[in-house]
Amino acid sequence: MRFFVGLIFTPIYYIVFGLLLGVFHPVQVIARRIGGYELHKKSVCTLNYLLIRSLYIIGARISFEGMEKLPRDRPLIVASNHQSFLDIPAFVDAFAFWHPKFVSKIELGKGIPSISYNLRHSGSALIDRSNGGQAIREIIRLGRYIEANNYAVCIYPEGTRSSDGIVKTFQSAGIKSLLKAAPSSLIVPFVIKGHSDLIKWGMYPLQFGVKLSYKALDAIDPTGRPAEDLVRECEIAIKRELGQL
Repeated sequence: MRFFVGLIFTPIYYIVFGLLLGVFHPVQVIARRIGGYELHKKSVCTLNYLLIRSLYIIGARISFEGMEKLPRDRPLIVASNHQSFLDIPAFVDAFAFWHPKFVSKIELGKGIPSISYNLRHSGSALIDRSNGGQAIREIIRLGRYIEANNYAVCIYPEGTRSSDGIVKTFQSAGIKSLLKAAPSSLIVPFVIKGHSDLIKWGMYPLQFGVKLSYKALDAIDPTGRPAEDLVRECEIAIKRELGQL
């Protein structure tokens, strides 16, 4: 039944999703030009709030948990599992207070309405995976940025999406570089659950009536600990929350 209902409502969802990206692209440009960083940030947060809530069209049940217990006076390095393209607006909406940034592949900086513009102008790091030196420099720049402003950055240590929801082995290089540049940061494991169920049959149809949950686990103080141990702790915590241990 969910399959057939999904056939009906998925096109409506994609139309709304595309319209939001299209409408908010010029909104972002105008907001940035007349109001600078702050107004641009508000436009981005509004867009991502609407992108997540548009999932109600396909019957999604959405919950957020754990952000209320995170400190607001320190930068955050958010280590998340990665299931689908929808992970991005979930992070932006959940961590709106901390001016969310990304470590993203450089290809996403062009060609996607709203998303590419935000990545280029919000302070996020766009890394060239074929150029290790450029990637490290960008990550260090971003680390210094969040350190100076107590912002949050999201990084996907798996390196790629896991469409079946099984968490891949976390890599430590990105978090290690961020910690060098932002030594007062806390590391926050962020658990995304349900997106792999949503795309059970691929991008069409999306499964109707899926429960989607976004949960920030207890922050980890990295002081005096190797990055490899911290990343492993994040991986274990996320897998445990997903029932994969």
